[in-house]
Amino acid sequence: MRHPVPCVLFAGSVLLLAACNSSRETSVARAIESVNAIDQQNMAELMLTAADPEEAVAYFSTRAERDAPELQDMRGLARSLVRAGRVTDALPVWRAVSTHPEAELDDRVMLADAYIRANDWASAGRTLNAIPPTHETFDRYRLEAMIADSKGDWARADHFYETAAGLTTRPSGVLNNWGFSKLTRGNFREAERLFMQALQHDPTLFTAKNNLALARAGQGNYSLPMVRMTQQERALMLYTMAIAAIRKGDVTIGRTLLEEAIDTHPQHYDEAVRALRALESGNAA
Repeated sequence: MRHPVPCVLFAGSVLLLAACNSSRETSVARAIESVNAIDQQNMAELMLTAADPEEAVAYFSTRAERDAPELQDMRGLARSLVRAGRVTDALPVWRAVSTHPEAELDDRVMLADAYIRANDWASAGRTLNAIPPTHETFDRYRLEAMIADSKGDWARADHFYETAAGLTTRPSGVLNNWGFSKLTRGNFREAERLFMQALQHDPTLFTAKNNLALARAGQGNYSLPMVRMTQQERALMLYTMAIAAIRKGDVTIGRTLLEEAIDTHPQHYDEAVRALRALESGNAA
């Protein structure tokens, strides 16, 4: 007498094994897709932060030229173009990003940023005005401050600079911009305070150091500030103060500062040498 049960069990085992294999293959495929997605995200971040700007443009251009490009790739291309200094090329990409069905309000903020970089302040203002006032971000207020600054609306500019500085853990850049705004208004003491604040947050920010030298020179104070600086930075700041002194009519002090800048610089300081020669020949600007 035959016993068909083992065969049935064997067939069932084969089916179960096939199902297990299929499930395992699906899990492996999903795992691979997840790894690929993470790798692509990491690559995108690397391109946006560490890669050569033109290499990043080439990378995102290739991805954005696909039949159905991801919005994130279009953003990456726009950001890379700005980073490469190709603002004219970045503008149409940012416009396309900002009108995408899945676009976010931050995309329109970045479009306004690109307009400002292209010196199109009117379009930047219109773009920001179309964003709901409830969208309160650092970048939005940073740009609002710059636009108010460009119009000479100082009260509004100060309000937005202060608001922006309070919305970030890295306010050095916006504090430096705020200080430069005060500098252009002739408020040298307040500018000096803001530049010092910027350097407290980022002691390596040379633009703030150089602006600080200008703010002190504007007050007739030609001593270097007590901030961390390299020998080369010291020479550059001395040169900045020298030119400011000469333009104010403090020619003797300017000459002394130029000589000190030349002696301080670790290499040949051609600009300071030319300025000193021009001063000695009576042709200083």
